[in-house]
Amino acid sequence: MIHRIGKKELIQAQAALFVAIALQLFSRHIGGEQLPGSQYIIILTEVTLAVLLGFTANMHQARTKGIHHAFAVALLALISVANISGLIFVLHSLIIDHAISGGEQLLVSAIAIFMTNIIVYALWYWEIDSPGLTRTRWSKHDKDFQFTQQDMTDEFPGWRPEFSDYLYVSITNAVNFAPADTRPLTRQVKLLMASQALISVFTLALVIARSVSILGT
Repeated sequence: MIHRIGKKELIQAQAALFVAIALQLFSRHIGGEQLPGSQYIIILTEVTLAVLLGFTANMHQARTKGIHHAFAVALLALISVANISGLIFVLHSLIIDHAISGGEQLLVSAIAIFMTNIIVYALWYWEIDSPGLTRTRWSKHDKDFQFTQQDMTDEFPGWRPEFSDYLYVSITNAVNFAPADTRPLTRQVKLLMASQALISVFTLALVIARSVSILGT
């Protein structure tokens, strides 16, 4: 049976993509500094890929499916790298340049980076856990997560995770540094979850903690 992405689920994922891009753009306007020209090119590319994903979703031809998968991976990789660079930019402005004179700006930037981290990893989890967004397996495994509902087949017959379920996994992993009720099954998803937790730790511990100290002065 071919998994088809529902219209509501696709809209949720597309909305999350554009929110992540908007947050990423917003997080770089720190202390009056503007984005370098290269960053605008990256964001423009992300928007283009996000729009193309909407056109290629639910197409089952082998060639189109491969293109869709490549777009999804390129988009997520771009946002992930750009979000990490945003965190480095904030830390550099704070520690080396001392460009941020007010704690409020730093708090807003930290929140934007933190929220982008949640969204982009929710999209990674959705894509990597077959069938995911593009219905393309990353490995020999059929799935990378075991949800509680999948252990309760009598109560939830035919249940399958959707984007909102992966968003919940991403939120709990970012806040608790561990999933609440979903078990990671493969090494690849464990590495993803570990990297998300590390980014969350740096964002919360280094940036927000420093912001509180600035506000207290």
